[in-house]
Amino acid sequence: MRVLISGGGTGGHIFPALSIADALKRRDAETEILFVGAQGRMEMEKVPAAGYDIIGLPVAGFDRKRLWRNVGVLIKLAKSLAKAKKVVRDFKPDIAVGVGGYASGPVLKQAQRRGIPTVLQEQNSYAGVTNKLLAKKASLICTAYPEMERFFPAGRIVLTGNPVRAALLECALGRDEAVKSLGFDPAKPLLFVTGGSLGARTINDSVAASLKTFEEAGVQVLWQTGKLYAEECAGKAKGYGNVKAMPFIADMATAYRAADLVVARAGAGTISELELLGKPAVLIPSPNVAEDHQRKNAEALSSRGAAVMIADADAVDKLAAEATALINDKERLASLSAAAKSLAKEGSADAIAEEICSIVKSQQI
Repeated sequence: MRVLISGGGTGGHIFPALSIADALKRRDAETEILFVGAQGRMEMEKVPAAGYDIIGLPVAGFDRKRLWRNVGVLIKLAKSLAKAKKVVRDFKPDIAVGVGGYASGPVLKQAQRRGIPTVLQEQNSYAGVTNKLLAKKASLICTAYPEMERFFPAGRIVLTGNPVRAALLECALGRDEAVKSLGFDPAKPLLFVTGGSLGARTINDSVAASLKTFEEAGVQVLWQTGKLYAEECAGKAKGYGNVKAMPFIADMATAYRAADLVVARAGAGTISELELLGKPAVLIPSPNVAEDHQRKNAEALSSRGAAVMIADADAVDKLAAEATALINDKERLASLSAAAKSLAKEGSADAIAEEICSIVKSQQI
């Protein structure tokens, strides 16, 4: 079986894609997999590191605020469609899988034009424009949230959940052991803050404004600042013995196991990780995303008592009080944890791999 997997741009797209690829390989080691991503984006580094081949397209996202800049975007799109056509023609996939991100549009469009079955993996509770357009000719749409019929043809939707990195689920460390390994005191509550690998300005500003409150309340802070803000945040954390500010945390499994409470954005991948691990969280959705989908992701949890949501505009003023009160309320933490865990869908990668194989087999009969 030959499988083309396209998409990326963020870890929220890349890690599910790699999980699906790994699940396909577990089923049949002879399966040939080729990734297609966007040049200059993180998939061009992460996918080869995971042992898979990848081809980059010169595609870029549309600038919704400065429309005059989209002339160059349209030129890149035309070049990407031409390159995607060649990739599809040369690789001859049995099926093409789109996980979202800039590259998935041109690749799946070309696959559909050649009559190749396509599968979409929609991670968010509010479908993106590209997936909505591709869904009209897709064989199947794998979703992470129920009630997605408002975006996609009902008969082609299957609720699979979002695949997450296997290492997160395989970690066997207990809470105290994980806390110790990170150099903190297990007797005190630990707040884990992450704005993603690049960092999030609002989250970092909110934590910086809260450091004194956290120190006075005896709250320890593991702070993933992101590479863009590393130096600035390290300077603000200086002098606080309860805080460790780090540009990037490679061992997210240990960080999650250690955390009594997580503060994060509300990307689809993060949401799925929190659900599967049953972690209480304060979500600060990014307002700088298409269709405001992070707010809708966060609301899907907060409306079910599975997380607390703070609007981006309110975070600097509200995070200190909200996080401090919450991290010291064991009953509420337990309630949030149980509610988050109840929303999790386990075995997502294997479920999606099963659907992919089933579609290919039906085509061969």
